[in-house]
Amino acid sequence: MRRISIHPILNFPPKNKVKFLFEGKELEGYEGEPIAAALVANGFFKMRESANLHRPRGFFCAIGNCSSCLMVVDGKPNIRTCITPLKEGMKVEIQKDKGVIR
Repeated sequence: MRRISIHPILNFPPKNKVKFLFEGKELEGYEGEPIAAALVANGFFKMRESANLHRPRGFFCAIGNCSSCLMVVDGKPNIRTCITPLKEGMKVEIQKDKGVIR
């Protein structure tokens, strides 16, 4: 796993493991951690495709300022997964285009 566990400044208290779906695959993460962090820890880096050129985008600013981590979460598009806490049973999907529900 690609998860930070030891850091010279930050503290990472233990949390409950939860299961969530990503593109139909069941994954595990920790309750309350950002969805994007859980995906990266599981080895997934593509979170959306750019609207015009369909290039992959991923975890970038990690503070909710950019739009690289926008994903479809529980059927809602344009969710900033870098600041959205993970919950048991969430359904997360890669966002294509501008995330408009058709």
